[in-house]
Parts: sequence; structure tokens; C-alpha cells
Amino acid sequence: MTSPRTEWFRPMSARNPHEEHRASSPLELLFDLTFVVAIAAAAAELHHAISEDHVLAGLLGYLVVFFAIWWAWINFTWFASAYDCDDALYRVLTVLKMAGVLVLAVGIPAAFEHFDIGTVVLGYTIMRIAMIALWLRAAHDDPARAAVCRAYAAALAVIQALWIGLVFVPAPWAYIGFVVLVVGEVSLPPFAESREVDAEASPTGGTTWHPEHIAERYGLLTLIVLGEVILGITGAFGPALSERGFSVPLLLLGIGGLLVVVGIWWIYFLAGDDEGLTSLRVALTWGYGHYVVFAGIAATGAGLEVAVDAEEHTAHVSATTAAFAVAIPIALVLLVLTALRRLTWAPGSLALGWVASAVVGVLVSAALAGVIGIGVSVLLMGLVLAAMLAGYLLLLRHRAAVPAAGS
Repeated sequence: MTSPRTEWFRPMSARNPHEEHRASSPLELLFDLTFVVAIAAAAAELHHAISEDHVLAGLLGYLVVFFAIWWAWINFTWFASAYDCDDALYRVLTVLKMAGVLVLAVGIPAAFEHFDIGTVVLGYTIMRIAMIALWLRAAHDDPARAAVCRAYAAALAVIQALWIGLVFVPAPWAYIGFVVLVVGEVSLPPFAESREVDAEASPTGGTTWHPEHIAERYGLLTLIVLGEVILGITGAFGPALSERGFSVPLLLLGIGGLLVVVGIWWIYFLAGDDEGLTSLRVALTWGYGHYVVFAGIAATGAGLEVAVDAEEHTAHVSATTAAFAVAIPIALVLLVLTALRRLTWAPGSLALGWVASAVVGVLVSAALAGVIGIGVSVLLMGLVLAAMLAGYLLLLRHRAAVPAAGS
């Protein structure tokens, strides 16, 4: 039985990056749930912006707020992969981060509509207090990597002070400052991980993130974002059916939306990426690329909601625009996910022809929406993804059978 002292306090020593059966903890899963609110708020704002024909402004606002959401999740996820000691203090600081995420979510509409980032920055400040405390604690308990941990803590403090200052900067300088600080944020992990460590204690240098754990954590967030897509579609269909009743185009749109969700899910989970996360450079590239994957999946849900509005003639955009609001995010997810898997999958494992055909098919389906209707257009997108998946699976089966036949 675990002693009460162990439950209240455990040294925050670096975890073994080769630990077997490393899985996400219940605390990490609870932490992820706070992002449900933030992702839903961002997708809802994008949905309304496109439906009201404020496409460019909506897209820019979405990219800004989704970066804030995604980066908050990354900050904790990679730390927890290396230093999750799960004692009482660790849990309290994690709950403080969760509170910051919820404050961030409250500030999303204002940040989205007129770049009022005050509440978002307040949420980040709460999260950063917790993260700085966690990094300083890790520096104390892991002397071999103390320089790395202190670099993270110091840089987070400086960057967050600059974010607070940005709240008081007027446009257009605030936009320029935002871009500069984003560059500073994404540059922090490579900078901190390059600090000198005890070579004998840590031959690979840097923090001891766990490849399998990281891949699982990204997969779990993918499921959460897909869940938001399903929630958004359901929320859009409810009023449509109650006000106008059943219609064949709505049925086709619903079937197509479900095929799109299942298709993206199946394609994402075709195989694990953890075996390819063999270096910090590859891992960060793969992890950063997921910004487009996560944002694209959530945007697909917003696009499907716009498609329902267009079918019900409550949107101020054409059926073609609504269809492209679905198709473009799908295409981006397919292209970026394929590019990332060039880093993590074995050579020859990618069915590039099938991916290219699917991207073209999805975009052509959207272009035809004005002729065939939005419901048929979305259904075709779902069928294109299903065909791509079937071809992908057959190709992988064939490649697996060829060595077996020759052995």
C-alpha cells in the first residue's frame, strides 16, 4: 500500500523515456476535458463568422485563438511526459492550469471578434504561474537537467510579461507584437532543450519526454476534437429538424458528415507514430504540425454547421462557399498529416497517390455544390474519404503480403 507521505509528496525526478506501457494518467484526461470548452468556443465563433459571410476575419480570428488553445495544451503535455510525479502539489498546480484554460475559453469571443486579448492573457498568466512553479520544482529535484528546467521557467516568465504588455498596445502594433511573441513561444522548447546537461546522467540531453506517451496524448486530443465536431453537427441539426422537419438533403448531409468524421478518425489512427519520434527535432516538427491537424478537424466541424445553415437558407453565403468551408479543412488535414508521417512512418508506407486523389476529390465535390446541392456535396466528400481509406488499407495489406510471400 502506498504511504500517505508518498501520496502527498514525491520527488519530481525525470521519468524514464523508455518506460514500458506508459499511458495517460486520469489527471491528464481531466486536464484535456477543460479544452472541450475552449475548442467548442473557437469552432462556434468560426461557424458564425463564415455563416455571416465574414470569412477572412473569421479565419484570422480562429487561427489566433486556436493557437492559444493548442499551445496551452502543448505546454503542459510535454512537461507531464517528462515529470509527472502525480503527488498532491502536482495535482494542485495542474488544477490551477485547468482554471487558466477555462478563463482563456471565456475570453475567446472577445479575442475572436475584435482582438481583445485581455481575458485570454489573464488565463495564460494563471497557467504560466503554475508552469513556472512546476519547472522550478523540476529544476530542484532533477539536478542533471536543472539548466534546462530553469531556462524554461525564466523564458516563460519573460514571454508572459511581454504578453501582458501587449494587452496595452494599440493596433496595428498589437498584431505585429502577436506574431513576434508567437515566434518566441515556438522557439522556446528548442532553446531550452539545448541547454547544457549532465552528459552522464542524460546522454541524450534535455527532458525525458516519452515517445509513446506523447503519441497517445496527441491521439487523445484528436478524439476530443472529433467529439467537438460530432457535438457541433448534432447541435446544428437539432434546430433545423425542429423548425423545418425532415428532408432528404439534410439526411444526406448528416450521413456525409458522419462519414467525414469516421474517415478522419480512421485515417489518423491507421498506425502509431511513436516509433518515428526518434529525436527532438522530429518530435517537435511532428508536434508543431499538429496545430494544422487539430485546427483543421475543428474547422471541419464548423464547416459542417455552416453547411446545415446553407441547406436551411439561414446562412449568408452560397452553397459552394459552405461546401468549401468543409472541404478545405479536410484537405489540409490530409496533406499535413501525410507530410508529418513522412517523418514518422517507414519509407514506402505512405500511399501518396491515394492521398492526392482524395484531396482533389474532396475539393471537386465542394466545387459542384452549387449544382448538386450541399447535402450531396458533403456526402461525396465522405465517400471520397471512405474510398481513400479502402485503397489505403488494401495497399498496406498488399505491401505486408509481398515480403511474406518472398520469405
